[in-house]
Amino acid sequence: MLNDLPIRKIIHVDMDAFYASVEQMDNPDLKGKPIAVGGGGKRGVISAASYEARTFGVKSAMSGRLAEKLCPELIFVRPRFDRYKEISLQIRKIFFDYTDLVEPLSLDEAYLDVTENKIGLPSATLIAQKIRQRIFDEVGLTASAGISINKFIAKVASDYNKPNGQKTVNPEDVFQFLEDLDIRKFYGVGKVTAEKMYQKGIFTGKDLKAKSLEYLDNNFGKSGRYYYYVVRGIHHSEVKPNRIRKSLAAERTFSENLSSEVFLLEKLNHISEEVSRRLDKSKVAGKTITLKIKYSDFTLQTRSKTLPYFVSDKSIILETAKELLYQEKLNNSVRLLGISLSNLNTDKTKTKPSIEDKKSVSVQLKFEF
Repeated sequence: MLNDLPIRKIIHVDMDAFYASVEQMDNPDLKGKPIAVGGGGKRGVISAASYEARTFGVKSAMSGRLAEKLCPELIFVRPRFDRYKEISLQIRKIFFDYTDLVEPLSLDEAYLDVTENKIGLPSATLIAQKIRQRIFDEVGLTASAGISINKFIAKVASDYNKPNGQKTVNPEDVFQFLEDLDIRKFYGVGKVTAEKMYQKGIFTGKDLKAKSLEYLDNNFGKSGRYYYYVVRGIHHSEVKPNRIRKSLAAERTFSENLSSEVFLLEKLNHISEEVSRRLDKSKVAGKTITLKIKYSDFTLQTRSKTLPYFVSDKSIILETAKELLYQEKLNNSVRLLGISLSNLNTDKTKTKPSIEDKKSVSVQLKFEF
């Protein structure tokens, strides 16, 4: 039996190659062709790639130069975030026809809790099918979905039958599904962690499940506890319709590496202005200012300072960022600068019982999915 699991019906909807698909929808000449959104210019980084481009190994966060080497016929398209947001809001309206418990993760994906839903349909699988069909009929794009008892499993499942597919992991199938899962498919296991797990003989969920909590804590730090529980199907996070913003940031990658303080200060001025504008737009302020520095050798450094009061004013953000820049000598010429504010006045501390404190609850295997 599954322990400590409040049984919910969770759907994770993930749009298929969202930015690239919007561009292909709006411009029929791009349909069926390998395209990359962003990535143009000397230092461009790709925001999204069409499935035609992905067959060549092109993917998001890849440099445009490398993508072009992998796919010489690649078409670069300038991103239009206002358009993506417009489409995202259309899709979100569809979600709200089924439940008010919608937690957007980004413009192209969201969690929905349909345990109790507006159309009175007991099957989360059928609701996911209806949502995907409506997105296709009303918006013109395809979406994939994962359906299961919690957010973690639903998110993993949504990647299974992409594009334009869905997968349901029923309560009675949770253990087997997780044990058979390649460790790289576990949400929260990145490339570096996966390599570390391989070195320790952990290749599947079954291998991970065989490790004790103490072992995972000792070898993977704070994440060890997370891995221990999710591989057992335990993930208590609820769908939060009003997600509280934890930080706000802006950054710039430069066309040429910078070493001159004059140029760096000029860039900081522009970034501070952008951060301040975003804070004002979101009606928030923060106490902790962090300066992010990426050097020409791609090493990353962060420097932070917490103020005794909340700030959103550009001049204070800029002066603090300057102070952090001068805090110590730069290691190399600089490729990227970023400024973020955290410890926001939206933060709320809630005391919740830990997973260990919760008592075992039997799962009703006849729960309809």
